[in-house]
Amino acid sequence: MEHASETEVTDAGRHIRSLSSALQQVIFGQEELIQLVLTGILARGHILLEGLPGLGKTELVKGLSRTLDLDTRRIQFTPDLLPGDITGNPVLQEKDGSRQFIFQPGPLFTNIVLADEINRASPKTQSALLEAMQERRVTVLGETHQLPLPFFVLATQNPIELEGTYPLPEAQLDRFLFKLEITRNDVGTLERIVNDRELGTEPEVHPIMDETTLGNILSLVRRIFLPEVVGNYIARLVDATHPGQSSAARSIKFGSSPRAALSLAASARARALMNERTHASFEDVKFVAPSVLRHRIILEYNARVEGLTSNEVISSLLEEVPFQSGNTPGTLQQTSSN
Repeated sequence: MEHASETEVTDAGRHIRSLSSALQQVIFGQEELIQLVLTGILARGHILLEGLPGLGKTELVKGLSRTLDLDTRRIQFTPDLLPGDITGNPVLQEKDGSRQFIFQPGPLFTNIVLADEINRASPKTQSALLEAMQERRVTVLGETHQLPLPFFVLATQNPIELEGTYPLPEAQLDRFLFKLEITRNDVGTLERIVNDRELGTEPEVHPIMDETTLGNILSLVRRIFLPEVVGNYIARLVDATHPGQSSAARSIKFGSSPRAALSLAASARARALMNERTHASFEDVKFVAPSVLRHRIILEYNARVEGLTSNEVISSLLEEVPFQSGNTPGTLQQTSSN
């Protein structure tokens, strides 16, 4: 595959900067969060947004759908939501003089699915998303139906400590490229919200790029060069999440899967493009690693009792695993990733 040229990367970077600026008018004081959401979209991944109610998770996703001008549907997850409510169901209809079951697509048949408060639905309904997230298709009564492309699931969830929530199955968590944690606003941001927003009104945003432009940029991400030394770093970093492979892993019960390594590579390429570079770097991997790994490691019981968090373990891993091992040939000149 031909690698991306500097001209292509510069042109794509201009569109991405415009997209980022528009989203910063939707949700204030969350520049890094916006950068990570855009990185996840460019890497063709699904994103899980976790935070307390009212912090702007849903508004961010709605703003993203408007700026990308993609078909979007919102699914409010509740305890009584059934799998067929999101995938669709066969409905008995008259056709050619006979009564037949005709499949009626559910809200999953769109480009961007806003799965609001996903952890309020039962595990059975949550698991109905697995095939859609991994294969971009759904199977109902033995019949398979392809979903539109591009297809993204952007799910919001409240912290599991809140009443009426169900933990997501590990298999489903692994399908999310990123898990992003949304923190509360500082005083300056709250003051800006008070002065610039009114209760019950939505910020006005306009489409920044059409589906064709987005498709070209998504294809360009795959052509960003991933040097062998960076690929080796990704492999060693994921391997270090398993018990016995690093000091930090002493607090980990189960480490990350190969899907984590693929996710690191894809998101590192996406971040390189966002910074208008034709190659991914060690720093790109380090930047996206917490978002890729925090939901893909399970801590030991004693570590959780002691108050240790996944973020702290990942920080230790990043400090412990060097960019290059002694057995890795070649070097990679670092480029500022801003």
